[in-house]
Amino acid sequence: MIEKLKSDMVSAMKSGDKERLTVIRMVKAAVDLEHIDKKRELNDELLIDVVNKQVKMRKDSIAEFAKANRTDLVEKTQKEVEILQEYLPEQLSREEVEEIIEKLFAEIKPVGQKDMGKVMKEATATLKGKADMKDVSTIIKDKLQ
Repeated sequence: MIEKLKSDMVSAMKSGDKERLTVIRMVKAAVDLEHIDKKRELNDELLIDVVNKQVKMRKDSIAEFAKANRTDLVEKTQKEVEILQEYLPEQLSREEVEEIIEKLFAEIKPVGQKDMGKVMKEATATLKGKADMKDVSTIIKDKLQ
């Protein structure tokens, strides 16, 4: 994925796609920053973590722009999210996520809200990068009640 990011940056430069180039450069800079600051190995897992953070930030921004009635910024930010999602693994459907959570519940056998942390820990290990963890948390909370 890191190599794909680099080659996409070169092709965006050659094609003159400024919007795509800006997003890719931002991701590359964020990956390099994580790599240097936190001394993390430069690999696909690091890229996925960084891209997930960037997607989450942009989705939060989209919600704020929508409240402020700034459709121009909503559209621009949505395009950035679409570009970022190219660097994430295939996202699981809600049904697939619920199926995985059911299996986790069968293994862990939580008895109430106090076991939320145990279930989330396992869910994060299994689903990180493959599903929106905010949705996963919501599904788990609903099942625990």
